[in-house]
Amino acid sequence: MEQTTFETNDAAKDGQTKCPKCGATDISLNAATGELRCNFCRTTFKAESLDDMAAGVGDLQGEQVSTGAADISNAEEDQTMTLKCSSCGAEVVINLAESTQARCHWCRNTLSVNAKVPNGAVPDVVLPFKMKKQEAEGLISKYVGDRQFFANKTFKSEFTTDNIMGVYFPYMLVDMKGHATFSGEGEIKTGSYTRKISDDNSETVYKVDSYSVQRECDVEIDDLTVESSARREGASTKGETNNIINAILPFDTENSVKYDSNYLKGFTSEKRDVNKSDLQPVVDSQEKEAIKFALNDSVKQYDRGVRWDNVNVDKQGEKWLAAYLPVWLYSYVQNPGQSNQLIHYVAVNARTSETVGSVPLNLGRMWTVILTVGIILEALASGIVFGVMKTWDIESWVKLVIIALPIIVAAIVGFSIYNKYRNTSARHHFESETKINVTNITKSDNKIRHFETTDSTMNGANNKTVFIEHIKKEAGK
Repeated sequence: MEQTTFETNDAAKDGQTKCPKCGATDISLNAATGELRCNFCRTTFKAESLDDMAAGVGDLQGEQVSTGAADISNAEEDQTMTLKCSSCGAEVVINLAESTQARCHWCRNTLSVNAKVPNGAVPDVVLPFKMKKQEAEGLISKYVGDRQFFANKTFKSEFTTDNIMGVYFPYMLVDMKGHATFSGEGEIKTGSYTRKISDDNSETVYKVDSYSVQRECDVEIDDLTVESSARREGASTKGETNNIINAILPFDTENSVKYDSNYLKGFTSEKRDVNKSDLQPVVDSQEKEAIKFALNDSVKQYDRGVRWDNVNVDKQGEKWLAAYLPVWLYSYVQNPGQSNQLIHYVAVNARTSETVGSVPLNLGRMWTVILTVGIILEALASGIVFGVMKTWDIESWVKLVIIALPIIVAAIVGFSIYNKYRNTSARHHFESETKINVTNITKSDNKIRHFETTDSTMNGANNKTVFIEHIKKEAGK
């Protein structure tokens, strides 16, 4: 596709808005309404919207890249710069007109202008905070409070909502219009029966019809949202617990407004440091996955699953915008300065209240509870096997299963505790939460063969599984 660049900040070179009533430039955000407020005459007003946010995806033609999403320049802005944290390596954007120092929103380290790095591009749009700090404090306190029993003792004594910061994180918003073709094989169960394989054993046999399956459709995707910070791309970094800025998606990005630095007052922000070309593989992969899941309604008859072997998306148009999206962030450094230092986060989506995080574990208490439960259950199981069942005519393997069951239960209990507190698998379910519209679906279903199998589901079925292609970069690239 031919690429074109369109301007998003031509009307306001400095990115600031004046009060429409008195002309003052002392403007700040009213977090209760998401509107701007003049601190001189107290007038509140809505920020300017970006026409390109309202433009329909159906009108897309060619590859369109906004000025905010263009490749990052090393040129610094007049009033903003990025400070590099000497403690954890994060890069934080500050407005020099307001302050010459700031705190890192990841590890709370104080930043200095002596550690500045070249600035990234100014975003096209910003989604204003629409939640006061007090509300975020309540949500984070509840999140931590629900995880008190197995929480680390030091963490519980040091936890305070004073450490919560409002942060604008960088994302790319991608619209796409195109035509998709999926082809593969699907299976339908037509019946089953039980087959005896020995005097004591039997197996279930499934009767299956196999079909050649093809689906074609027109597709429109609106505001596919991907992180545009190399530090956070797709997964946690070493020494951190989870990728919270991915997990708290989605945002109501349709309510974003044209970028204005007034929205940054009282908050910190993190710069975009990856270009469109770096993110394109992730976007391509997520677009395909979103289409695949949207097509599942058209293959419901294949109760054993569908294996899509060939997928092609012919893009007619794609549009990229850079955005700042709002997050309330709490961070806690466990074992600071040591080789096993670990940074935990609890974050709140400042638009939807979605709360995701990690709480340090009291491993001693956790293992004590798990082992105690396991020992008690093992004693009960052994008593059943060697007592009640001693005179029963039961296969040895059944007794072994009963004895092993407490170990399995203890493992499940341990995993549940760990997952609740550490939440390492948290992620944005883009495949089902992306705004997508598939139309003009054409179907082709041709029976290939009938066969019997002992497998209860189709081998290789992928229509309900997610494949995510992550960006892999060489060190220093």
